[in-house]
Amino acid sequence: MLSAFFIFNQKGEVLISRLYRTDFKRSIADVFRIQVVSNSDVRSPIITLGSTSFFHVRTNNLYVVAVTKTNANAALVFEFCYRFINISKSYFGKIDEEAIKNNFALVYELIDEICDFGYPQNSEIDTLKSYITTESVVSQGIPAEESSKITTQATGAISWRRPDVKYKKNEAFVDVIETVNLSMSAKGNILRADVDGHILMRAYLSGTPECKFGLNDKLVIDKSQGGGGGDAVELDDCRFHQCVRLNEFDATRTISFIPPDGEFELMKYRSTSNVKLPLRVIPTVTEVGSGQVNYDIIVKANFSNKLAATNVVLRIPTPLNTTSAECKVATGKAKYNPSENVMVWKIPRIQGGQEIVFSAVAALTTSVTTRQVWARPPIDVDFQVLMFTSSGLIVRFLKVFEKSSYQSVKWVRYLTKANGGYQIRF
Repeated sequence: MLSAFFIFNQKGEVLISRLYRTDFKRSIADVFRIQVVSNSDVRSPIITLGSTSFFHVRTNNLYVVAVTKTNANAALVFEFCYRFINISKSYFGKIDEEAIKNNFALVYELIDEICDFGYPQNSEIDTLKSYITTESVVSQGIPAEESSKITTQATGAISWRRPDVKYKKNEAFVDVIETVNLSMSAKGNILRADVDGHILMRAYLSGTPECKFGLNDKLVIDKSQGGGGGDAVELDDCRFHQCVRLNEFDATRTISFIPPDGEFELMKYRSTSNVKLPLRVIPTVTEVGSGQVNYDIIVKANFSNKLAATNVVLRIPTPLNTTSAECKVATGKAKYNPSENVMVWKIPRIQGGQEIVFSAVAALTTSVTTRQVWARPPIDVDFQVLMFTSSGLIVRFLKVFEKSSYQSVKWVRYLTKANGGYQIRF
């Protein structure tokens, strides 16, 4: 698996280095500094030189680098790097050069715990925090009985949860968060539409509870086995937290698991079929001669009138030789941003079923001798819609079973958003 692990700053200086195998010397770090850090043309996160592969993730002003000579699983290596970044953030808030230097000994302790002889081991944050503690958290030695609990937790069947968790109020929060991406042609045809979904859970439950989590009745994971009809929810792929019993999900589409304590990502999924588009944007852009462009844009909210889209922002491109633009809107605020050649239309709230209109006139300079053809970049739309899912995924039920039979409060929230990937050509 991994032969070495490094952390570099933006100057190429080695902050952290750990060699797991004898097939490398520490001088291998100089190769990465010369080939990647000092080379501004390198864009690929994987660089292979001879039989040596460098996998790097850039975060803030740091390079997190894993090195191997074997034919390692690239997805696993990157998952390890991102896990290390998330663990570091949970320990000291942020990961940058100053944080690494201030927590030098702790970083080495974490690396040695989550990776043994180059093979990733336990990377559950709650488990690590129980026996790798900063000075401010634990100042005295760990009692013998507490040490035995840690050993059982780290090596037992449920390594992600302590058995002695207690809360006065037992609650479980589920957030279904979807990011919808759209590329629509100037004629109104959908070129690409997909949804990236995450199911996040915060579990504040006593003991060792068993949770059952039900999704749509008509849920299709593998399309090759046949669809479930026009109203079925089709997922191209999905990935679960290690606590989920996969055999039960395959049989009944019920997610059964013993949750880690606190916040965690229960499931990730992607959908490209039957995507519901929350906002429909209909642009009409007309060039009048060589000195003027007229804009008429209609935005329709394609969801129930009980729901509303918030923080809606449209970025409408203008030609490069635009001198001024006059915007007229009945809802929200719009202004011309000459530094970016866009008109920005901000709408605080759009109710479901509502239709709003934007109109503008852009004046162009005519002093350009060779006028370039306007490329017409797409309109970018950002928004958020609560209690709506573009994939159609819904949580049918969430049940908590525990041997003491306590009552628990469950909350489910849905959020669909677009952030830079919702584009309409004109």
